[in-house]
Amino acid sequence: MSADTTVSIFYGPLSWFKQELGDLEHESLLELVHELDEERRQFRLVGHGQQEPLESSRQRPALVVAESNDYASFNEHFITNFAGQIRSIDPEELWLHNPPAIVQAQVQRLFGVNVERYDYPAVTVETLVKINEGFAAHLVGQNAVKESLLAALYPLTASGRTRPVVLMFFGPSGVGKTETAQFVNSLLGGELMRKQFSMFHSDKFASYLFGGHHSEGSFARDLLDRDSGVILIDEFDKANPIFHSAFYQLFDGGLFEDKNYHVEVGPEVIICTSNYESEDQIREALGDALFSRFDALIRFRQLSRPETVRIIDIILDRRLNDLTEKELELLDQDGLREKLHGMASNVKNVRKLAKFVDEVLSLQLVRALITRPSNTELSASE
Repeated sequence: MSADTTVSIFYGPLSWFKQELGDLEHESLLELVHELDEERRQFRLVGHGQQEPLESSRQRPALVVAESNDYASFNEHFITNFAGQIRSIDPEELWLHNPPAIVQAQVQRLFGVNVERYDYPAVTVETLVKINEGFAAHLVGQNAVKESLLAALYPLTASGRTRPVVLMFFGPSGVGKTETAQFVNSLLGGELMRKQFSMFHSDKFASYLFGGHHSEGSFARDLLDRDSGVILIDEFDKANPIFHSAFYQLFDGGLFEDKNYHVEVGPEVIICTSNYESEDQIREALGDALFSRFDALIRFRQLSRPETVRIIDIILDRRLNDLTEKELELLDQDGLREKLHGMASNVKNVRKLAKFVDEVLSLQLVRALITRPSNTELSASE
């Protein structure tokens, strides 16, 4: 690689990287490598059965770019000899998006690398005001959660803060833990990074957390590619305890390292959800080393009957608003509402409540339709 090659590394979401790239003319490193490999396969006969590669008329590339997903397409030899491979391409500029640590180390060692990092959405005093004002409209009940959440997030408003706030939301299923994380993220912006640990029960989970082959997906790479200031680890209690050590550095100082990547998480929000019933149960399950790294443990309680009735009314009103006038004429709305209220004590899970309301509403509509006289049938188009 020529001494005047300029190397820039960008850590952050792909959308931001493309915005930084803008309309600059560039060549994809992945496509360029494929083209060069194809050229090397072309030979010409020079006599006595000998062959030599055809001379390339390719000009020196001005700007070569590699996006985060491109590295998975390179073989192991290319990655371990990345600097040498780039030297043969000899671009004037090289832009690398979220490269593996081994790639970063090679170019850092040989050149004066310019590093750019994305500024993730941050919690401010204004964010806390919006949480305080909008929490009740977003989530029924859980008033104590709002107070605990505001207190836990306040340290992020300090200008000198460099590490994340790590929260544990615990309590029964379907009472608003995940929804609260989504609410906070909606105030900051960006697509929420959400990982459900209940989905990982195979051997691949180890490589996902600790790093496997550089071509495989990993938690570290997902952290680099995220565009949200909130990181949600759903059902944290479902992960095998042998994986708890993977989070020590992340929860303690915002650093996460695996076999392939090094990630720095700044003053952002990490939320873990679980179905633990008490703080003592959390301590016993996680151990003191991990337990002590949570900045706050926020309990979500079971919904009361009045709160459940209120949620039923909210869901039902939304469903009724989506119906046609003729469908509404088929319904005994007061009777429907009374029936749903009467069964409120049987369902406490908000997600199940929505399905429950849909089922009762649909059944009443179907029964009304099939018992109508044939000359007053309601067509699907109506």
